Amino acid sequence: MIAIIDYDAGNIKSVEKALIALEEQVVVTRNPEEILGADGVILPGVGAFGDAMKRLESYGLVKIIAQVAERGIPLLGICLGLQLMFESSEESPGVKGLGLLPGRILRIPDGGERKVPHIGWNDLKFPHRGRLFRDLPEDSYVYFVHSYYLQARDTDIVTATTEYGVLIHASVEKDNIFACQFHPEKSSGVGRKILQNFIAVVKSTDK
Repeated sequence: MIAIIDYDAGNIKSVEKALIALEEQVVVTRNPEEILGADGVILPGVGAFGDAMKRLESYGLVKIIAQVAERGIPLLGICLGLQLMFESSEESPGVKGLGLLPGRILRIPDGGERKVPHIGWNDLKFPHRGRLFRDLPEDSYVYFVHSYYLQARDTDIVTATTEYGVLIHASVEKDNIFACQFHPEKSSGVGRKILQNFIAVVKSTDK
């Protein structure tokens, strides 16, 4: 069973549909017992960093997510879910993130014909090929929708990058924690394979 954390994030339904299409058992929940009892957990998200942290705190989910990480349960952050895993964001000064991984979230700089938010398909490079990208070729295209990007403090955890005016840390992996700035649930066959690879990690992990 994979638990999708429900904190009123925008892309929950699309993530749920993608997992159901892969014939996975899924529960959309904010119940601590269901989250901690799941084989894998997904933290989705679309919206503002500060608002999202406020909702996670109001639902008592900040401590639960920390426990998921501590217990070694595979945890996947998607889009804003990736950003929330880090320490802070320029979008919401003074607001602390979950702090599961070291790094900060910065605004994509405006420039020339480049538009912000960054919406569309970009190719990935794999500086350290992580388990999410097993059997996928470098330069695979995935779908992004974001105005802010990750600058991880520890580049050893960065498994995929893309370019959009700046070098964007597009995916990370450390132990049981995974995250993607892009939307695998909207990234066609490549995204399907990424979700399958996460499911494979879930199934190979003894809780």
